[in-house]
Amino acid sequence: MARASYLLPLFLILIHHLRSSLASSTWYGNLTAPWCHPDHAAALLQLKRSFLFDYSTTTLASWEAGTDCCLWEGVGCDSVSGHVTVLDLGGRGLYSYSLDGALFNLTSLQRLDLSKNDFGGSPIPAAGFERLSVLTHLNLSYAGFYGHIPVVIGKLPSLISLDISSIHNIDGAEIDTLYNLFDSYNLLVLQEPSFETLLSNLTNLRELYLDGVDISSSGREDWGRTLGKYVPHLQVLSMEECRLVGPIHRHFLRLRSIEVINLKMNGISGVVPEFFADFLNLRVLQLSFNNLRGTFPPKIFQLKNLAVLDVSNNDQLSGLIPKFLHGSSLETLNLQDTHFSGVTLSYLGNLTSLTDLGIDGRSISMEPPYFFVDKMDHVSTLRLSSVNFSREARSNFSWIGDLQSLKTLKISDCYSTKTMPSWIGNLTSLRSLDIRYCGSIGPIPQLIGNLTTLEYLTISDCAFTGQLLSSVGNLENLRFLQISYNHQGLSGPITPTIGHLNKLTVLILRGCSFSGRIPNTIANMTKLIFVDLSQNDLVGGVPTFLFTLPSLLQLDLSSNQLSGPIQEFHTLSSCIEVVTLNDNKISGNIPSALFHLINLVILDLSSNNITGFVDLDDFWKLRKLAQMSLSNNKLYIKEGKRSNSTFRLLPKLTELDLKSCGLTEIPSFLVHLDHITILDLSCNKILGTIPNWIWHTWDHSLRNLNLSNNAFTNLQLTSYILPNSHLEFLDLSSNRIQGQIPIPNMLTMESNYEQVLDYSNNSFTSVMLNFTLYLSQTVYLKLSDNNIAGYIPPTLCNLTYLKVLDLANNDFRGKVPSCLIEDGNLNILNLRGNRFEGELTYKNYSSQCDLRTIDINGNNIQGQLPKALSQCTDLEVLDVGYNNIVDVFPSWLGNLSNLRVLVLRSNQFYGTLDDPFTSGNFQGYFLGIQIIDIALNNFSGYVKPQWFKMFKSMREKNNNTGQILGHSASNQYYQDTVAITVKGNYVSIDRILTALTAMDLSNNKLNGTIPDLVGNLVILHLLNMSHNAFTGNIPLQLGRMSQLESLDLSWNYLSGEIPQELTNLTFLETLDLSNNNLAGMIPQSRQFGTFENSSFEGNIGLCGAPLSRQCASSPQPNDLKQKMSQDHVDITLYMFIGLGFGLGFAVAILVMQVPLGKFYRTISILRNLS
Repeated sequence: MARASYLLPLFLILIHHLRSSLASSTWYGNLTAPWCHPDHAAALLQLKRSFLFDYSTTTLASWEAGTDCCLWEGVGCDSVSGHVTVLDLGGRGLYSYSLDGALFNLTSLQRLDLSKNDFGGSPIPAAGFERLSVLTHLNLSYAGFYGHIPVVIGKLPSLISLDISSIHNIDGAEIDTLYNLFDSYNLLVLQEPSFETLLSNLTNLRELYLDGVDISSSGREDWGRTLGKYVPHLQVLSMEECRLVGPIHRHFLRLRSIEVINLKMNGISGVVPEFFADFLNLRVLQLSFNNLRGTFPPKIFQLKNLAVLDVSNNDQLSGLIPKFLHGSSLETLNLQDTHFSGVTLSYLGNLTSLTDLGIDGRSISMEPPYFFVDKMDHVSTLRLSSVNFSREARSNFSWIGDLQSLKTLKISDCYSTKTMPSWIGNLTSLRSLDIRYCGSIGPIPQLIGNLTTLEYLTISDCAFTGQLLSSVGNLENLRFLQISYNHQGLSGPITPTIGHLNKLTVLILRGCSFSGRIPNTIANMTKLIFVDLSQNDLVGGVPTFLFTLPSLLQLDLSSNQLSGPIQEFHTLSSCIEVVTLNDNKISGNIPSALFHLINLVILDLSSNNITGFVDLDDFWKLRKLAQMSLSNNKLYIKEGKRSNSTFRLLPKLTELDLKSCGLTEIPSFLVHLDHITILDLSCNKILGTIPNWIWHTWDHSLRNLNLSNNAFTNLQLTSYILPNSHLEFLDLSSNRIQGQIPIPNMLTMESNYEQVLDYSNNSFTSVMLNFTLYLSQTVYLKLSDNNIAGYIPPTLCNLTYLKVLDLANNDFRGKVPSCLIEDGNLNILNLRGNRFEGELTYKNYSSQCDLRTIDINGNNIQGQLPKALSQCTDLEVLDVGYNNIVDVFPSWLGNLSNLRVLVLRSNQFYGTLDDPFTSGNFQGYFLGIQIIDIALNNFSGYVKPQWFKMFKSMREKNNNTGQILGHSASNQYYQDTVAITVKGNYVSIDRILTALTAMDLSNNKLNGTIPDLVGNLVILHLLNMSHNAFTGNIPLQLGRMSQLESLDLSWNYLSGEIPQELTNLTFLETLDLSNNNLAGMIPQSRQFGTFENSSFEGNIGLCGAPLSRQCASSPQPNDLKQKMSQDHVDITLYMFIGLGFGLGFAVAILVMQVPLGKFYRTISILRNLS
């Protein structure tokens, strides 16, 4: 599901399912003190009652009434007063719907740790913390809190340490020692209070951990100034992935006591400040994955206390490595994917503490290995990026094979001509090998099977070929195996020897082309906690033994070819938390066993063939379920008694996808949930009104709402400005909603969310006058197919993020604002089917034009086509049909190599199609055109043969024939549409396949003969040259246009006989040669036996079937029947030879049932399938 990224990346949160209770007593229980205060004991017991121990990993057994609470697990008391001063419940795996207010009766608390528990997606209480006025240490990290950080957190003036981190980047190598965090992540936003307000009263703060907290709407640019102003005594700062931007402010210099700076994975720009070298206590500096540039200050390297320096993945950051002094404390140095130069490895010899080194292969200054290899014997982890392993350069890295102390080797962005270097086999002490983003490197090296000490092996996004080595079964110490995204190379079955890896805890074989069945030997791997076999070609059923692996937490088999029903299985020993089986061919009912997996956090069964009725009450036991998708199956979902009561069904649910589930009403249990972020109820049969509570219950949480393709008619609203300030995706399209369009309120929020809004195919009649004020972050706005009247406001041009604007088929009027094109922001501009008028006044040749689609079909545009459109080099679709444009043929568009669709239909274009190019090089023009429609204009004169030397896409096959013409904007795909004449009917095509090719020159005044070179358009499907004044014979070369399905040459002055070569057009379904001066016998074989009288009428010289006029020397009926029969014999014989007896026999019967045109196309498809 779309927001699964809050829990993932999957293999980084792979944590062993310890869930063991901590010691029944802590050092806090060893205090000799009076019994605890009775009010505090009562508060603790009330807090205990708020936990659901069926879903927790401890029962807090020592917390019993009548006993001294100072001796209880996790409790510490003051030795004099007996007041509770410490409550440490960190890592207990406790589960509750929310944080009980009884906690705030413990007013003497100095230390509070609730981390690594689960408070059910509830918000941090807005009131109560202000009572804990003496609190010095507060840890709410990874505790399942959602929503806004309340202002009361900033009213704790005694705080020394604050940790409300929301993310947990867990390395797979730590998998056996860390607490499982699948159900204890936070999703927190800092908006009100602002970042400045939060810190303004926390002047005693020494440690601040906000990892993963979104502060993008609250001082994300002034963060450095705020820190320096309010918390100058800070020693530890960790703000990883907080969406920070801008440079590091000079006020940051005031943090003189700083020891740890972690600002990685943000958008920080500018230079690394020189004053960082003045932080004499600095131990950790992590600035990786930002946008830093310039020269890295060399003095920072000389900080004696600096142990960790990571500036990797800042590709504009440069610098030089100094010759380090003795006494440096540096343990980790990572310069990968930067532009440091002249890295002399011998200079690192004085770094006697260095154990973890990351460097870019391009920056290494080569020197004889004996200069530095002995000095690097303490390096246990080596990270290399941008490494050249080609035959010529391979020796430059052979020294790595001499690092006998190396335990971890990580290689990324390497390239080679054939194989990986052999020196990898010399690293016999290696415990971890990680190879990523390496191309053209042949099969997986056999020598990896000899590294028997390996515990962690990752091969991802490479171009390895062949099959998964059976020798992988030799790696009996392996605990972590990931081979992923080798789509083009690895194939074949998963080797059964993988079952020998009985120590394995993580198995990831994702995104390759593995086939066959899932090996039964995996059942032997009883320590597995994580299995991901997704995005392969695996077949067979879903093995039920996977659900019963005793330690398994996550199972992902999505995007395969698995089929059949899921069999029932035993769940008593199951602790599984994630099951994703989407995008397979699974059938049958949902097994009841799935409803008993009480630890489930994610369940995705979407896009299968699962059938039956599902009662939402069946899910009532899944109290931890956060994400569920049942969409795109053959299910019918209904609500039971629990759903309709105040009982909180699925209390932790944040993401729900029930698309195409036969719903007739919005599930009522949703009204009792507090923090829905994604809701998709599209493609159902829900009637009536969209209720007001949808907007107000989740006003601060809802990010994605899709109610499209239902039968809603009204909106229950208190205001047309929706309160949902975080709504990134809103789709109300294809309903029957009337009235004014509602707009989410992004006005009060500083945010970099990209917003998608789709209101198309409804009965909306208006938008609010100042609606553009609320669209500052909108990239996709679709209002097409409504009844909206009025003018385009000029303020629409102020929406700098807007990429797609579709106002088609409404009642807009007035002039088209020139800024829509001139400002250069839009990719898609669709104004077709309105009442726009006046000229297109695009005159700014120097401006940037990013437009890919311009569609103004069906308006009243006048004047000329602006030549400044030639600056739109990305233009793919230009449709100005059905207007009143007066101009000559726009030959200057021929330079736009990306142009695929050109529609000038029904205007007042005039003049000839003569050579408009001074160079005479026709073959360089209109290279990409696949559809050209200039019908219903006033073009005249000859069509010169050179005209048909253009249109390369109609002459030569390309590799993109199966794609749909469209564009992606913020994960929303926009599909171009076009209306053309197809087989005699003017139709709208909603999905333009790149394989479709058409040329329509009809209803003009073109004359002369049809050039023979038209036959070079061998990829053309539709050709219409009717209603002109062409003379002469029909070119024989038309018979070479083997893909032609429709040919219309009617209403001209063509003469002579119908060429026999036209019978070679075996895909031809529509033929119109009527109303010409043709003569002679109509060809009788193949397709011509299927055409009716109307295809030939109006030619007084034609004779033979299907016309009633007999030819003077026409063959007898029996002869004709024999000839037709012979054609059928030829077809049948061809099928028997080409497809084999069984299929040939079936298709021979098919011959008698379908028209020959469709038959030949069916033959082509079947032949490809065979």
